[in-house]
Amino acid sequence: MQDSNAAILCDVADGIATVTLNRPDKRNAIDDATRVLLIDILERLNVQEEVRAIVLTGAGSAFCAGGDIAGMKARLDAPIGQVGINGWKRQKSTHRAISTMNNIDKPTIAAVNGPASGLGCDLALACDFVMVSAEASFAMAYRKRGLIPDGGGLYFLPRRVGLPRAKELIYSARTVAAEEALAIGLADRQAAGALLDEARAWAGELTRGSMIAMALSKSILNRALDLPAEQIFALGSEAQSICYASDEHRDAVRAFLDKKSAK
Repeated sequence: MQDSNAAILCDVADGIATVTLNRPDKRNAIDDATRVLLIDILERLNVQEEVRAIVLTGAGSAFCAGGDIAGMKARLDAPIGQVGINGWKRQKSTHRAISTMNNIDKPTIAAVNGPASGLGCDLALACDFVMVSAEASFAMAYRKRGLIPDGGGLYFLPRRVGLPRAKELIYSARTVAAEEALAIGLADRQAAGALLDEARAWAGELTRGSMIAMALSKSILNRALDLPAEQIFALGSEAQSICYASDEHRDAVRAFLDKKSAK
C-alpha cells in the first residue's frame, strides 16, 4: 500500500499506470525531492512488463505549477560561490526527469487537469500526448522569474506549435487556455467527461498490438525531426529486424494465416 501523503502517487490497473503529482497545497510544484522521486517511479515503471502505458496527472486543481518557489529561495540564499554549481546539479536532475519521461518505452499521456506552468508545461510536453480538461491551461512563465525554459520547452514547444508561435509564447509568458491549446496543437484532445477515465481509455487503445513494435517506433519517432531520411531509414531497418524475430510478430502472422485458412 502506498503512502497517500507521498509527493507522487502511482497506481496500476489493467496495464495502465496512473502517476499523480501529489502536492496539491503547493499546486504540485516540483522540488528537488519530488524530481528524484519522479525519476525513480518512471524508471521502475519502464521495466515492469505488466505496465503498458502511463498517464501523468496532478492532484487537486492544478496539474503542476512548475518549480517550487521555496527551492528557488534556497538557491538564492546559498553562498554566492555555490550558486552556480548547485544550479548545474539541479539542471542535470531536471533534464534527467524530462528525458526519462520523453524516452520511456511505453505510450505516455499527460492528463492536464488544471494549470501547467513553467516546468509543469515542459513535463506535459515531454509526454507523447496531451489530454486536457476544460480547466486546463499552459504557460511558459519562465521570463516572469527572470529565467529561460529549462525543462525541455525550448526543444518540445517548437515541435508542437511551430517556431514563431513558440517564440511568442515564451517571450510573452502568457497563459493559454484549453481551447486555444487544442487549436494550436499544444494539446491533442479535450475530455468530454471524466478526464482520467478518458485518458486511461485512450492509453488502453494505444497499447493494443506489439509493445516491441511500439517501443521501437517511439525511439525512432523521437529523433525523426532531427535526423536525415537516410538515418531514419537505417534505424527503421534495424528495428524491423528486431520485430521480425519477435514472438509477437510470429504469433500475429500465424493468427492471421489460421484465420484465413478457416475462412
